[in-house]
Amino acid sequence: MTKREKDSKKETLYGEREVEAGNLICFPNPEINRDYEISIDFPEFTCKCPFSGYPDFATMKIKYQPNTKVIELKAIKLYLNSYREKKISHEEVSNKILDDFVKVSDPKWMQLEADFNPRGNVHTIIRVCHGKRNNLDLILY
Repeated sequence: MTKREKDSKKETLYGEREVEAGNLICFPNPEINRDYEISIDFPEFTCKCPFSGYPDFATMKIKYQPNTKVIELKAIKLYLNSYREKKISHEEVSNKILDDFVKVSDPKWMQLEADFNPRGNVHTIIRVCHGKRNNLDLILY
């Protein structure tokens, strides 16, 4: 193996640096006088089982009604990708993510659904919620 090949194996790639430095950041809600919902699907979430070390794959579905702040989407992506190598249970990761989102954005209402892919013939869905949802009476076509 050449010196360059050895050095490139040690080098942290720019994407890894961004994920490592990823912090949840917010911007001001552009319409604080209106109740509305934001839905975000993250279909490629991964973490590791704390008992076996095997990878767990999930779709994270986040739905919330912002208060004074909205969470920036790229920050959400980087934050969720930071769990890729962490050994953490389905229940713990779901609650931690919701807690971190609530801490940074203080939403009126927020729900996270973690729909984990079946492993060992077991399918797990964890739903965690914060606050009280306002009825929006939306009609969608």
